[in-house]
Amino acid sequence: MDLDFNKNEDNMKQALNQLRNRFQKISLGGGIKSIDKQHEKNKQTARERLAYLLDDDASFLEIGAFAGYEMYEEYGGCPAGGTVAGIGYISGRQCVVLANDQTVKAGAWFPITGKKNLRMQEIAMENHLPVIYIVDSAGVFLPLQDEIFPDKEHFGRIFRNNAKISAMGLTQLSAVMGPCVAGGAYLPIMSDETLMVEGNGSIFLAGPYLVKAAIGENTDAETLGGALTHTSISGIADYRFKTEFECLDQIKKIMSTLGHQTQSAGFDRIKSKEPVKHPEEIYGLIPSDATKPYNMLEIIDRLVDAPGIQEYKEDYGKTIICGYARIDGWAVGIVANQRLIVKTKKGEVQLGGVIYNDSADKAARFIMNCNQKKIPLLFLQDVTGFMVGTRSEHSGIIKDGAKMVNAVANSVVPKFTIIVGNSYGAGNYAMCGKAYDPRIIFAWPGARIAVMGGDQAAKTLLQIQVASLQSKGKEIDPAEEKKLLDEIRNRYEKQTSPYYAAARLWVDGIIDPLDTRKIISEAIKAANNNPESTVFKTGVFQV
Repeated sequence: MDLDFNKNEDNMKQALNQLRNRFQKISLGGGIKSIDKQHEKNKQTARERLAYLLDDDASFLEIGAFAGYEMYEEYGGCPAGGTVAGIGYISGRQCVVLANDQTVKAGAWFPITGKKNLRMQEIAMENHLPVIYIVDSAGVFLPLQDEIFPDKEHFGRIFRNNAKISAMGLTQLSAVMGPCVAGGAYLPIMSDETLMVEGNGSIFLAGPYLVKAAIGENTDAETLGGALTHTSISGIADYRFKTEFECLDQIKKIMSTLGHQTQSAGFDRIKSKEPVKHPEEIYGLIPSDATKPYNMLEIIDRLVDAPGIQEYKEDYGKTIICGYARIDGWAVGIVANQRLIVKTKKGEVQLGGVIYNDSADKAARFIMNCNQKKIPLLFLQDVTGFMVGTRSEHSGIIKDGAKMVNAVANSVVPKFTIIVGNSYGAGNYAMCGKAYDPRIIFAWPGARIAVMGGDQAAKTLLQIQVASLQSKGKEIDPAEEKKLLDEIRNRYEKQTSPYYAAARLWVDGIIDPLDTRKIISEAIKAANNNPESTVFKTGVFQV
């Protein structure tokens, strides 16, 4: 019996139980009482609407489920960012769906809500997917209006994207099932078609109370901007329905009539094969201690189709694994951090998870090869950063690191990132972190994302604080210093958590490792919808 394997497996299962429990709470949105109020108004919740609309809930790839997690607590929180969103299928057509959650502050837009909606529109544009909006929102959350209203990546960018998506020839449908107020009123009207539900759906720039305050006119929501008004008087809306189910049925009908795409990106796919090793063994292979070494090739063998990965430059730059493989039949190029301590042919020892000159050089060349061959890239991150010290600096580690970052930044084939373990510092950038436009980026439960590891950061911050106090003539005894170190470490560790990252949409979500194959397959299928190909150029390349 392998005690380490069993310990790792237990640790992963506990982490997954925690993930499921937290998601279950998030899936209730504003809570049972708020859900009951929706039902009393003959309204379904956002998740109930999507469950009815989508072909198969099992194939729904939710994005941003943990957006807003433990944020805005002074306002009562914002579960899932007040929006349920993801990639799914309607009438057999893969599409992006977004549904306001009315149980969360009446569907009001928090700053993270805007960020999440922009992320979904970005996914639609990158992958040429239709977009379905289910609108039920009271508008901008006014106490935080300065954080969502005026800037480039704020609320107004959504309507700009509506226009851009339309110009790309991508279908957008909006089903208005509740209020749609102020600037938000532009979203459904900038969609191709607008559907409204009688009695609950309403669209107006200013509600009855604001109209009264502004011009002294007395009116009600239905007269001002209800379904009958907009389908028979203003002509703004295209369809009205007595129930939400009739409205959702119409969306299904419209989606079933969309013309079929005649071109694809052409990414190669053959019949899928099961991995050569049992995927569930991944649970026991990922160390519960993130500092311990393990063989990333063992993880890859449980993620990719048989016969496994065909390594590129296997004996060179060993701290990064590069190679060709298939996932659910799709051809992929894999760039992964090797966590074993390795020895070069020169006899030099290299630490696992660290990017050295040779591994950076190898990865940059492999990324260029995948662009040449039009093979999508999958990055498996467990990286502690680039090698430091005089030897590395004198060998030009920054130059070689710049090559890799350049290749990643300018790569034109779709990139997908899974954060398996550590994701620290410039290693996050070189291994296609969020700033480098991965089509999707997910984290496993043991992921850690920060500028550096917790111990190093805590000790560095402690030294700064102690030096500051000493400069003021204050001395700290060892016990007080240890207490200060523990406080700093605990605060920093919370910020490195995958939940902290998912709350801020640094990652699209936290997933069970066993779902990785399915998620990557769906993501490549989405990417294959976009036939537009850009010429790969790197500009000035450090040599």
